[in-house]
Amino acid sequence: VTALAACRVGSRCWQRQLSWPSPALQPLRVPGVPAARSLASTAITIHVSPPARSLFAEPLAITVQGLSPWQQVTLRASLRDEAGELFEARARYRAAEDGQLDLARCPALPGGSFSGLEPMGLLWALQPRKPFWRLVKKDVQTPFRLQLEVLEGYWDAPRRLLAEAQHERAFLRDGVRRVPVREGRIRATLFLPPGQDSFPGVIDIGGLGEGLSEHRASLLANHGFATLALAYYRYEDLLQNPTKLHLEYFEEAVNYMLQHTQVKGPGIGLLGFSKGADLSLTMAAFLKNITAVASINGPVANTAFPLYYKDKIIPPLAYSEPINADDYDIPDYSNLHSDPFQAPGIQSLIPIEKAEAHLLFIAGQDDHILNSEYHATEIRKYLKARGKENFQTLIYPGVGHCIDPPFFPFYPIGHHPIFHRPAVLGGELGAYSKAQAHAWPQILAFFHKYL
Repeated sequence: VTALAACRVGSRCWQRQLSWPSPALQPLRVPGVPAARSLASTAITIHVSPPARSLFAEPLAITVQGLSPWQQVTLRASLRDEAGELFEARARYRAAEDGQLDLARCPALPGGSFSGLEPMGLLWALQPRKPFWRLVKKDVQTPFRLQLEVLEGYWDAPRRLLAEAQHERAFLRDGVRRVPVREGRIRATLFLPPGQDSFPGVIDIGGLGEGLSEHRASLLANHGFATLALAYYRYEDLLQNPTKLHLEYFEEAVNYMLQHTQVKGPGIGLLGFSKGADLSLTMAAFLKNITAVASINGPVANTAFPLYYKDKIIPPLAYSEPINADDYDIPDYSNLHSDPFQAPGIQSLIPIEKAEAHLLFIAGQDDHILNSEYHATEIRKYLKARGKENFQTLIYPGVGHCIDPPFFPFYPIGHHPIFHRPAVLGGELGAYSKAQAHAWPQILAFFHKYL
C-alpha cells in the first residue's frame, strides 16, 4: 500500500490512493491534566490518553493539537532503558485542515519507522540505537519514561521542536504487590493483585539464561492473577551452569502456590517461554493440579539438560552444529535439534498425552532458535491420534522466537545461552507487533477461562 499524502476533508480522514473514511475527530481533553509544553508561538500540544501513566502493555491514544492546516511534521518517541541505552521511533504525518492530528485516524506517510494507519506505531516500532540490544526490565517497580516530540518537517533531521510530552509506562498497577519468595529451594517473585481475596494462580517460567525475569509475571498480575516469576538457574544461590535439572524443584513451586492463602485452587496455570515452555509441559505431564499451560515458542521435548524426576530421567534432544544464515555470519539454530517424533528423539518427547491440563501452543513461523511451528503442528497430530482434545494452537506468520507482551521492541538478533554466540531469532517488525497485540489477550482469556 502506497500513501503519498494524507489530509482531512471536513470530518473525514482520507489517504490518497485508498480513501478510507473515518468518524469525526473528537479532540481528546483530559480534565485536570496540564497540556504538554509548547515550544512554538502557537499552542501546539500533545495529548495522551490515559494521561500521565499507563501499563506497558496498554495501548495509548495520541493526538496533536494546534498545528497549522496541512502542516508537515515528524513525530518521535523515545525511551532509555535501565542501562541508559536509547530506543526511538519516528513517523511522518500531515495535519488535518483544522490543525488536528489523531494517530487513530490519520496514517503515517512513508519515510519513517512505519507507515499507514498505525495508532500505536510509535511504541511498537521503537528500536535501539545500539545494534542487537534488547529492552529488558529488571526493576518492574519503576516505570519507563516515554518521551514524545513533535518536530517541524519531514527531513531526516527535523529542524525545530514544536512540542513535547512525557508519559510513564508502568509494569504494576496501583495496589499490585511484589513479594520476593525465598521458600525452601524456591527463588522467585510473587505478584499479588490488590485486595485480600484469593486469585487464580499462574507460574511464569522463562527461557534459558534469563535468571529471574519479572516483566511477564508483573503484567499478568495486573489482570487478576497471582503470578509467580520462577527462576531455575543463574540467580542468587541457584546453580550458574547446571548439568541437569530436577522436576522436584518445580513441584515445590507448584505446592507453594497451592498452599498460599491468596491463591485460588484447586489447580494453577503455567506460562512458559522457550525452555520454560518444555518445562511447563513436563510439569503438566507428571505433576498434579496443573489446570492450564500456555507454551510460547517452546519444544514438546526436553532440551538442553537431562531432566530428573523420582526414578525417571528424560534425556535432552540431541543437536548438531548450527548453520550460518545471514550476511553477518550469525548462526541459525532452527534445525539444531533432532526430530522429537523420530527415534532416537522420541526418548526426549514429553508424554504430554498424560496431561489433564488445557494446553495452548503459541508458535512463530519464522522462529530460528527452534522449529516451533513444526513442534506445534506435530504435537497437535500426536494428541489427536490419542483421542485428546484439550489443546489449541496459535501460529503466527513472520514471527520469530520472541513473542513478548505488547509493545516490547522487536528483537531479531540475540545471544544463545548455551553456545554463547550471537543467534538469529527471526521475524519481521510488523508481524511481530501484530502477534504481540493478538497473543497477549488470547493468553489472558485462556487463563481466565480455565482458572
